[in-house]
Amino acid sequence: MTTTDDTSTTEQPAPDRRRHDQQADVSPGTGLAERDVGVEQISALRARLTERLTDQAQRAETAGHPLTGAARRQAIEQLIEQLLDEQSTTRLQAGGRPLDGQARSGLAATLRAGLSGLGPFERLLADPDVEDVRCNGADQVWVRYADGRHQQVPPVAASDSELADWVRRSIAGLEGEQERRFDRAHPIVSGQLPDGSRLHAVAYVGRRVYVALRRFRLAQATLDELRRTGTVDATVSAVLAAAVRARLNILISGGTALGKTTLLRALAAQIDPAERIITVEDAYELGLERQQADAVALQVREANIEGVGEIDSADLVRSALRMSPDRVIVGEVRGGEVVPMLLAMSQGCDGSMGTVHASTSQMALGRLATYARMSAQQLQPDAAASLIADAVHLVVHLDYMPGTNTRVVSSIREIAGHDGATVASNEIFRPDRDRRARLAPGAVSDRLADTLITAGLDERILRSCEGW
Repeated sequence: MTTTDDTSTTEQPAPDRRRHDQQADVSPGTGLAERDVGVEQISALRARLTERLTDQAQRAETAGHPLTGAARRQAIEQLIEQLLDEQSTTRLQAGGRPLDGQARSGLAATLRAGLSGLGPFERLLADPDVEDVRCNGADQVWVRYADGRHQQVPPVAASDSELADWVRRSIAGLEGEQERRFDRAHPIVSGQLPDGSRLHAVAYVGRRVYVALRRFRLAQATLDELRRTGTVDATVSAVLAAAVRARLNILISGGTALGKTTLLRALAAQIDPAERIITVEDAYELGLERQQADAVALQVREANIEGVGEIDSADLVRSALRMSPDRVIVGEVRGGEVVPMLLAMSQGCDGSMGTVHASTSQMALGRLATYARMSAQQLQPDAAASLIADAVHLVVHLDYMPGTNTRVVSSIREIAGHDGATVASNEIFRPDRDRRARLAPGAVSDRLADTLITAGLDERILRSCEGW
């Protein structure tokens, strides 16, 4: 049973009888640990280490002293030493020999690596062409490649319970993130793995343990790189770069796994390094603090084991506005944060950006209006339309080229105001037959054209409909 006191135990998913003749996840080069302890005991020790680290971190956070940096590393080493001492005692009590120095060192390295490695997914994510890994349980594993191939691969763990254990180890080992649990009380968890991949796991609300890994193949994306991959052409690239320099507020829309975060990174790379950026995300993905001198990354926080301490994205956007940002970037707009974000965009944080799930650039505006009506502020339709029209300047939409896995900017929409509850807009770049965005003749308003030209755009680009 899962309890909330200091002696809580980690609840396991329902036993999965579909086991496989496959070795437990053991880090490369740890043969000594396997030989002296055995893979089943290693798995048990890893589970105990994860549980103890998570509990200790939760208590530290509740006490107002988050376990981060050197304190976290010290706690890990102390817990490993405790487990090794316990293991030696158990062996002695069973009439065996305690762990010798070499075996102890090897086992410590294995336990340490289990908190920071990619475990059973390492071999898959080592392939640069892998984009997504999806597990419908430990034995139903599917991989999607950059060229669009979608194929099943061998199991990643011997059972669903072992897969869930890996998720716990992974989220417990993410330094710099608040502690997150993965059990019946917390059946959904997200995080960023050491290689930058996005982890999302679900259990206890279905028949299996479900894991999805989303890989960002262009961690340091730029518009030049997106031109190379065919996502944008020279015209689209030039217009977007000028829009960022002109401090226009930009919303990126598209479906799942279409590269919205990658395009957002590429646009952010155009921001003057002297500007202060604050990002708000559900899980760290953008990583702009690694490329921008003055950048702050904020992440939502779940409630602790007492059910308190939750900080949602709306709270973080409001907090960001008190931190003197030049721009606020919201990783994904999906609800209550929409009104604070739109207010930020229309009240001084020019040049802010965000992403939203939508099937077209027009539908993206409708999605914002819906979120505004569903928010705590419960804006009326005409008030929502007015706020959107005041805040958003451009919507940039991503789509797939028909019959391919190539992602392209297919539409750019200029916001032109509002008429009652309707946001007025003009599609200045429209999708052609292959879904690539092409400049529509005479579609760009004089006001937007002047703004872009002042920001350095060659005015001849707006007179030309060539591209791609």
